[in-house]
Amino acid sequence: MSREPAASSASSAPQGRSGTGVSSQGQPPGYAPVSPAVPAVSVRGLTKNYDSGFRALDGVDLEIHSGEIFALLGPNGAGKTTLISIVCGIVTPGEGIVEVDGYDIGRDWRVTRSRIGLVPQELSTDSFETVWATVSFSRGLFGKAPDPAHIERVLRDLSLWDKRNNQLRTLSGGMKRRVLIAKALAHEPRVLFLDEPTAGVDVELRRDMWALVRSLRAHGVTIILTTHYIEEAEEMADRVGVIHAGRIVLVEDKAALMHKLGRKQLTLHLQQPLERVPEQLAEHELELAADGHALVYTFATQGERTGVTRLLHDLAAAGIRFHDLQTEQSTLEDIFVDLVREQEQ
Repeated sequence: MSREPAASSASSAPQGRSGTGVSSQGQPPGYAPVSPAVPAVSVRGLTKNYDSGFRALDGVDLEIHSGEIFALLGPNGAGKTTLISIVCGIVTPGEGIVEVDGYDIGRDWRVTRSRIGLVPQELSTDSFETVWATVSFSRGLFGKAPDPAHIERVLRDLSLWDKRNNQLRTLSGGMKRRVLIAKALAHEPRVLFLDEPTAGVDVELRRDMWALVRSLRAHGVTIILTTHYIEEAEEMADRVGVIHAGRIVLVEDKAALMHKLGRKQLTLHLQQPLERVPEQLAEHELELAADGHALVYTFATQGERTGVTRLLHDLAAAGIRFHDLQTEQSTLEDIFVDLVREQEQ
């Protein structure tokens, strides 16, 4: 059993929130430099068929840039976990090529697995083990030499230092989730997979986790996350990929995606309610809402002409007055839902 060395103390590691696995000089210790031109993860023509006949992945092509935060979105059963499991070496691939930092996951499996950290959805470990021992053991599994200072930094960044001698069975659900993250970071991975990392956790842990993710990305670690909290992807991700029925539907820069596919709604709160939309306004495809007290106009965000000016002119000509107006832009969740619906039609 790995035990915390007596010499390990706050003085053995840099103080403050400098970022997990980051040395006092600002460089991740033990990391071999990788050319930015080499994708962190490259998947080409990947398929996976199970014995039941279910085709989990159907010709997936995907490149994830080194040092980015990439959000992989998709409904349940879309193939997210299968794709992650293949890249991490947990599930055997069918046809296709998968590379991590330019190394093939089959031929160079020792190298690729040492470069990957995975935060799964559930904790599976010895419940009578201490936090320090299980995190240290995870580092040793990848052939890394003991590094108490690094383990301390990881535990401090995840607010686990005070729990380092506690058995896992005594921890709360949120603390166990923190241990999962610590185990994934113990061997200083270059690529970190977060599979639904904040599902069912408290607000404090979610906030700490995203602060940690930003710190890791700032020091060159590539983050790939799957999440059902799409607002997290909207806030954190550099690019977004959508997978449905085992196929990549779309990969796009987040800002470009929301500009290209996003829509805005203009809501006009009327001075007098309407029973129906007047015929002279039919071309604007208005929706009557709030028991006739509001008109909703939906328009695309791209393009120079939105039609709003003409709408306001036509409203005045029809004698319709309003006392307030507001606009709302579609969220990433709205776009995701629309994309999935299109694929199902």
